[in-house]
Amino acid sequence: MTKKFLSLVAICAIVFLANCSRIEQNNDPIIGIWSQSKIITTENSSKQTVRKEWIFNDVYLGRYHEITGTTITLKTDFNWSKQGDIYTIEYRGLEDKPINYITIQNLEDNFFLKNKDGATMAIRE
Repeated sequence: MTKKFLSLVAICAIVFLANCSRIEQNNDPIIGIWSQSKIITTENSSKQTVRKEWIFNDVYLGRYHEITGTTITLKTDFNWSKQGDIYTIEYRGLEDKPINYITIQNLEDNFFLKNKDGATMAIRE
C-alpha cells in the first residue's frame, strides 16, 4: 500500500512540475535585430561607418553594440519593457547612456524604432 501511494505521489509530482515549467512564448514585434548606420568624416577626410545595433530577445533582455569601421567600440546588455505602445530600454553599466523611450512605426512595410521626439532611432533588419 505504501509503495503504491508513494508511486502515485511521485507521478503526480512529475506531472505537476512538467506542466508548471512551460515558459510563456513572447511574440512581441520588437524581438529581433534593429540597427542604425551613418557615415562620418574623420579629421583626415576619410569616411568611416558607425553602426549601432540592438538585439532584442523574448525574455525582456537584449544586447547593444556600437561598431566603428570593423571594431566593436561598445558592447553592453540592456533590459527592455513595454507599457502600452511605449518601450523602455535601460542600459546596464552605462551611466552616460540615457534610458530610451521608443515606439515602433510601420511605413511602407519597413519598421522603425522612433524616439519620443519622433526621430528614427533604428530600422528592423
